[in-house]
Amino acid sequence: MTQSSNDAAEKPQPQEESPKQEAKRISEARRLRAAILYEVIRVEGEGELARTWRALWWSGLAAGLSIGFSVLSQALLAANLPDVGWNTIIEKMGYSVGFIIVILGRQQLFTENTLTAVLPVITAWKLYWLWIMLRLWAIVLVANLVGAFIFALAIAYLGMLPPDVSAEVAAISEHMMENSPAEMFVKGIAAGWLIAALVWMLPSAENVEIFLIGLMTYLIALGGFTHVIAGSVEAFYLWVTQAATTLDVFLKFLLPALAGNVVGGTILFGLLSYAQVRDEIT
Repeated sequence: MTQSSNDAAEKPQPQEESPKQEAKRISEARRLRAAILYEVIRVEGEGELARTWRALWWSGLAAGLSIGFSVLSQALLAANLPDVGWNTIIEKMGYSVGFIIVILGRQQLFTENTLTAVLPVITAWKLYWLWIMLRLWAIVLVANLVGAFIFALAIAYLGMLPPDVSAEVAAISEHMMENSPAEMFVKGIAAGWLIAALVWMLPSAENVEIFLIGLMTYLIALGGFTHVIAGSVEAFYLWVTQAATTLDVFLKFLLPALAGNVVGGTILFGLLSYAQVRDEIT
């Protein structure tokens, strides 16, 4: 027998993993990926919390204007589709347009910040971080709402839309306002969860970001879930055209939808995301 044959015979052979060992390795890798996602979003959140109020304001205002194209795109599709049973399925694809503009354009959207800005606070558990987060929330929320209001005024009074499209904007808005405050809140939880899930998945969505944004926001439209900023364009449109009262806009829609989005995005998704990686990051 040659020396090389002896070496080959004496060389230890890799041992095959048992099913239990393989399952443990896969589980550890899965936890590692979740921890990495958490850290990516946390670091991004710290960057957002450090931005000046001017940067947050103008970015939030731009997002409020951009999100209006979710309502407008739906109306454009509805006005140009035949009156058949399946047209709603196609029409609601337009809802994704505003979110694609906002998210890929890196504009500040309040419901994204219900997760992004929250993770640094959950990790540090310091009163100072909580104050900074509330500051960011307040600036971005007000800026988003102002942008949504300006967009609603523009499509209502600048004459940019043909009558059939304006009628569809009104129909879409009226349909949303048919929800009771309790329904606004519960549907807002679902929308908040989906937006937070979208934020969570984006760092690992290489080259398919636009598809992921389109899918998750399409589900919000298809389910009739209430998003506080996109829905504000619809509520404000009815308000400025005198089809809804101030109480309808603020008490029936805005406050319940806002509370639902925060519960879904922060209290449920954010805290559960922290809980699943807590042992890996501490």
